Amino acid sequence: MNMLNLNGKSILITGGTGSFGKEFTKTILSRFPEVKRLVIFSRDEQKHFQMGMDYPDTKYPAIRYFIGDVRDRKRLFRAFEGIDVVIHAAAMKHVHIAEYNPMECVNTNIIGAENVIDAALACGVSDVVALSTDKAAAPINLYGATKLASDKLFVAANNIKGKRDIRFSVVRYGNVMGSNGSVMPFFLKKRKEGVLPITDDRMTRFNISLDDGVEMVMNALENAWGGEIFVPKIPSYKITDVATAIAPECEQKIVGIRPGEKLHEEMITVSDSLNTWDLGKYYAIIPQKPTFNLDDFVKHFGAKRVKDGFSYNSGDNTEWETIASLRENVKRFVDPNFEV
Repeated sequence: MNMLNLNGKSILITGGTGSFGKEFTKTILSRFPEVKRLVIFSRDEQKHFQMGMDYPDTKYPAIRYFIGDVRDRKRLFRAFEGIDVVIHAAAMKHVHIAEYNPMECVNTNIIGAENVIDAALACGVSDVVALSTDKAAAPINLYGATKLASDKLFVAANNIKGKRDIRFSVVRYGNVMGSNGSVMPFFLKKRKEGVLPITDDRMTRFNISLDDGVEMVMNALENAWGGEIFVPKIPSYKITDVATAIAPECEQKIVGIRPGEKLHEEMITVSDSLNTWDLGKYYAIIPQKPTFNLDDFVKHFGAKRVKDGFSYNSGDNTEWETIASLRENVKRFVDPNFEV
């Protein structure tokens, strides 16, 4: 609960070669130059090779490129030896692919989560932060259901830590601008064809930058008591506004919602709100039976319980991106050469 200092610490990122992992790596190396070890754990050999070109171990002696899969317990236990902090970003995340390959999604997102927990408990890790998704709140697709199960596993892990000095927490946020498979780079690629496919013109999503996602994880590392699901206060956008911002000259063709998609995403449901506290910049959904003293938690953060019936939905949000702000975001976070 002090100022975060990761110098001298050994950190491991599962899914470390993904969009988040690369941004987190950049932040750690610049902010904590005396980090002891930074282990990039990922199953993708090609992404390891590419990331190694950007962050060579000759220039960054703390970095380690560790090929492995969160499904592989033996490999995970080996990777976690001597690690202090784990950021769990590995996931199978594409909704329609998960719908078609359900057990693959279950094995990575649920069994993989339990393997991370078991390895952390066995190897003396002190902090674990797991990345979640808005699709885990009231899920209607398999991806969201597996991430909800993953969230539950990480929250409940605090109940079985015994005398170990370890905290498990979760960060849950919406669509990340410019991340692999996200809508902005997709539309940028499609605009040369003159037609942008729109699943439904009523669709909305939450919007967050990779920078803010990284800062959420840093906040959790600094402030988590164990068991919280942290949720950011961020703007929404309309999918049609994203299309107009990127390619106003293009036809917007309605193609229909894909299997497992929602019109609007939700990060805090009415049922969640019974255990949700406003911390200022973030909300925190805490366990019904926390392992810490709730009165002490509320006093420490000046936390305020949200109103009865509160929910946090991208369609009902009070803060919205405009076409102008979306264009600024595309140029800043996705393509610096972007012009309308």
